[in-house]
Amino acid sequence: MQEIIIDEEFKSLLPALDPRTYLALEENLLQNGCRDAIVLWNGILIDGHNRYTICLEHEIPFTTVDKEFGSREEALIWIISNQVSRRNLSQIQLSHYRGLHYKADKKIQGTNNQYSQESEKLQNATFHSGSTASHLAKEYKVSRDTIIRDAKLAEAIDLIGENSPEAKRKILSGETSINKKDLETLTGRSNEEISELAAKIEDGTYKKIKQETQAGAKTVDTEIMKIAESFYSGLRKLTKNSDNTEIKTVLRAHIDKLEELYSQM
Repeated sequence: MQEIIIDEEFKSLLPALDPRTYLALEENLLQNGCRDAIVLWNGILIDGHNRYTICLEHEIPFTTVDKEFGSREEALIWIISNQVSRRNLSQIQLSHYRGLHYKADKKIQGTNNQYSQESEKLQNATFHSGSTASHLAKEYKVSRDTIIRDAKLAEAIDLIGENSPEAKRKILSGETSINKKDLETLTGRSNEEISELAAKIEDGTYKKIKQETQAGAKTVDTEIMKIAESFYSGLRKLTKNSDNTEIKTVLRAHIDKLEELYSQM
């Protein structure tokens, strides 16, 4: 049997199953066997971690299929795209995935720029036009600024994870509610501050700060009015021939702004 390697970074990309869902999967595999192949890249498991664990525990036969990628970053992007397409993810999980996708794309792009012109012809089609952030904004149907913020958020969550994998799990699972804006600014803080925050999240003593004062409420009202004015301004710029895609782009950009405001409350 081919040796299967568990890569901790790749494994950490997969949302942990709650006990009930895990038991349901286990029961299904015991009754019906493992019908879906375990996906590998260079012997590294990239899809099917829970199925693989259960199959080993109960000696259930399984098959494998190999994927080919030009780099670790391409494999990581495949895992992210696979998770986004098949799961009902929370907003913070989506933001984390989009940020990781952005960082991986930028790394691939930077590596390709080191090659000769002949080699560059083989580079990923992701970079055929426009910036990385703009391309991913179209792919995920969000604004370019959202992708940039997601990259900061993903970096912050991973910094917390370096100090406490449990704290990272709590954030991504929604067990701990934390302002996305606070996460986005975390990368500029000291290691001590990050470690202290991770410890509070892990032991359950972290409390999300809420703006409950009258002044805070007025600030929220002002921001909502600004978003509404910007939204109507964007709609007025559309022509009669504008299709649904253009309208959705304007709508999506302002939904992102409202979600950001919501996360800060």
